[in-house]
Amino acid sequence: MSVGSYKQFCPVAMAAEILCTRWTVVLLRELVAGSTRFNELRRGVPRMSPALLSQRLKDLELAGIVARTASTSDPGVFEYHLTASGRELGPIVEAFGVWGQRRIEADLSLKHLDVQLLMWDMRRNLNTTPMPRTRSVIEFVYPELSATQRSWWLIVDPQDGVDLCSVDPGFDVDLYVSVDLRTMTAIWMGLDTVRAAIGSERMMLTGNRQLASAMQSWLGLSPFAKEQKLAG
Repeated sequence: MSVGSYKQFCPVAMAAEILCTRWTVVLLRELVAGSTRFNELRRGVPRMSPALLSQRLKDLELAGIVARTASTSDPGVFEYHLTASGRELGPIVEAFGVWGQRRIEADLSLKHLDVQLLMWDMRRNLNTTPMPRTRSVIEFVYPELSATQRSWWLIVDPQDGVDLCSVDPGFDVDLYVSVDLRTMTAIWMGLDTVRAAIGSERMMLTGNRQLASAMQSWLGLSPFAKEQKLAG
């Protein structure tokens, strides 16, 4: 898989040859999180080129970490699933995230903002329990971003689950969330709160009062948000 070799029999070195190529651990994060299709994986690694993503998936398949299978529901579509060997990497990927949340300075993390990754993470971790039992549409507006990245829609349907759109889906919006990307990312990572953002006028909520009052609960937050920051 790797271009070079450490030329050591040590299991750490041998594992590093497979896992420490660029983007591999991040791609594993997406697979562990449940993404199975190429386009789903692309949404989780938006800065990774399609060609490199394809190559890394082939590498992981050759290493016995990923199995490529034809979809049972969509002819001509392939899915990528972790094998037993790949699933063993789940705790390792989680440990990476826990260490990063605890030990990387918040200001450093918040220099790497990515609205596509943020919204994709929010979409798959949303907690629908405190939301209405009918379809809810939430539009997030990031005023400082370009027109193509400014507006995002989360559609929460009790029947169909949660969907994310970057193009207006045409539904009536129940809640408008106007916020800057840094603030929303900090909230998602557990470094800020909805209440504090509203109080300092960095966030404005307009629309359904039930959705607005319960936002901190239904956001779900990053799986690592519960980890206490130990770095400054």
